Amino acid sequence: MEQNQQAINLTNLFGRFSLLIIYFYTKRILMTEYINKYVIIVFLVLFSSCKKRELSLNPVSYAHFEKFINETNYITDAEKYGWSIVQLDVYNFKKMPNATWKRPDGINPVTSVNLPVTQVSYNDALAFCKWAKKRLPNYNEYWEMVRNDQRIIVSENTLPISEIGEVNIVGNVWDITGDLNNGMVRLAGGSLFCSKNTCHGTVKDKVLFVDKETGNIHIGFSVIDL
Repeated sequence: MEQNQQAINLTNLFGRFSLLIIYFYTKRILMTEYINKYVIIVFLVLFSSCKKRELSLNPVSYAHFEKFINETNYITDAEKYGWSIVQLDVYNFKKMPNATWKRPDGINPVTSVNLPVTQVSYNDALAFCKWAKKRLPNYNEYWEMVRNDQRIIVSENTLPISEIGEVNIVGNVWDITGDLNNGMVRLAGGSLFCSKNTCHGTVKDKVLFVDKETGNIHIGFSVIDL
C-alpha cells in the first residue's frame, strides 16, 4: 500500500515537472517569436526612414506669392527699381516702368491668381523660400522631377502663359534654379517663347544664365520641400 502511494506521488511529481518544462518551452517559443517580430518591425522602420525621399516640384502661383508679400511686406527687386523687362518674343523686349509681380506687363493686373508668378528675381525667390520653408531645385533636380510630366508644353508662342496645374512645368515660364556660376543664376525649362529654331529652352542642354536681380514677364520659379 505504501509502495503504491509512493508510485502515485512519483507519477504526480513527474507530471508536474513535465508540465513545467512544457510551460517554459512554450514561453520561450512565444518570446522568440515576439522578439523576431519586434526586430522585423524595427528594421522596416529604419529601412523606410533611410529610403530616398521623393521630391516634388511645385510652381509658385500669383496667389502663393501674394500671401508671402502680405505677411512679410517684402519688396521685390522690380519694385525697388521701378521697372522691369517685358519680353515680347524671343528676340524683342522692352524696359517697362511699373512692371512688377502685380502687373507683369507694367499695365494690366494678372488675369488669374493661379498663373505662375513672374517678374521675380533670384533674390525674391530666395526670400519666398525662407518664408515658406522651401528651397529652389538645382538644375539637375529640376529636369529629374519634370521628366514624367506628360501635360502639354506651352512653347512656340502658340499659347499665352497658362495656369499652374493645367500645363507642363516645362515651358510656360522659365524657372529660376539654385545653380550659380560667377554670381549668375541658371534658368531651366524654357518659356512660351521658346522653339527648336530659337532659344530651344525646353530641353536640358540649353544653357541660360541671368543675374540675381533680373525679372521678366516670362520668368518665375518652382520650389521643393526642405
